[in-house]
Amino acid sequence: MATQAHSLSYSGCNFLRQRLVLSTLSGRPVKIRKIRARDDNPGLRDFEASFIRLLDKVTNGSRIEINQTGTTLYYQPGLLYGGSMEHDCSVLRSIGYYLESLLCLAPFMKHPLRIVLRGVTNDQVDPSVDVLKATALPLLKQFGIDGESFELKVVRRGMPPGGGGEVFFSCPVRNVLKPIQLIDPGKIKRIRGTAYSVRVSPQMANRIVDSARSILNKFIPDIYIYTDHMKGINSGKSPGFGLSLVAETTNGTFLSAELASNPQGQGAAMLPEDLGRNCARLLLEEIYRGGCVDSTNQSLALLLMTLGQQDVSKVLLGPLSPYTIEFLRHLKSFFQIMFKIETKPCGEELKGGDKVLMTCVGVGFSNLSKTLK
Repeated sequence: MATQAHSLSYSGCNFLRQRLVLSTLSGRPVKIRKIRARDDNPGLRDFEASFIRLLDKVTNGSRIEINQTGTTLYYQPGLLYGGSMEHDCSVLRSIGYYLESLLCLAPFMKHPLRIVLRGVTNDQVDPSVDVLKATALPLLKQFGIDGESFELKVVRRGMPPGGGGEVFFSCPVRNVLKPIQLIDPGKIKRIRGTAYSVRVSPQMANRIVDSARSILNKFIPDIYIYTDHMKGINSGKSPGFGLSLVAETTNGTFLSAELASNPQGQGAAMLPEDLGRNCARLLLEEIYRGGCVDSTNQSLALLLMTLGQQDVSKVLLGPLSPYTIEFLRHLKSFFQIMFKIETKPCGEELKGGDKVLMTCVGVGFSNLSKTLK
């Protein structure tokens, strides 16, 4: 990282987070051109500018240059610094949009990260804070990132379009990551979930739970869905409700699905019964896709495998999402690492959809910014 690596060039606004996160970890500058150049409203959006400000806060010595129209961005990464901070996220995207990238960066800071994020906690686009807490944190623990200071807490809920939610995230730093061998997902042993409602009748959450159970009870008896009704200042600025479900397997794999109601004043009103049933079906589809990591966290798992010690890591995934496929291409350009990809058709031992076994040797990434005690 000490040598000045040559910069990478990209065009277009897609996969902005991937490029900036990998640039920060690899220390290679990145230049992105033609960001919505032909759009009526060209350049970076508010939520992307907010993401760049967040990166600037957690690093020390980053150089960020944006042209006047916002269509070209040059980013030269500094050192990941960490520490205690607060950030107001844009309400156009949920806190999950920012948190996904923080989960990639947090273990490699100089000081343990303690951050309060404010904005929208649950929406229909990004993974919600509940799902990341239930699936991404156990995944990080597999890589040896664990400790008392490792937590993600929803202090206040905020639904779009108003937001007003608040989330606290803290993560310890690690020098090196453990390689992993996640090959056998195991069988589903229990389903847990959270039905939340804010600024609507508390009965909404109970109606969601009943309809979700009506489908899931046919498959497994061990289901418990918590109802979370926040009142007053903790309920944010907009009304809404939703459900997040997580299935846990015998081998400690977590598969998730979630749905949220339409934002106030946008789209048709949604019945809580329909939402509960649809979310349960989404969970069943995710279980059918299977693998040891659910589709939300595929890229996080592959990144941590890449950054592991120089040892073989293996993980069994369901069908790769388009986002993950693009992420693999980016890993190749930033870290010169290639995965061995073997397709495992569903047969006797593998149920559900076709699986993919991903194998790689870590680059032996060590946390240079961590202070020596």
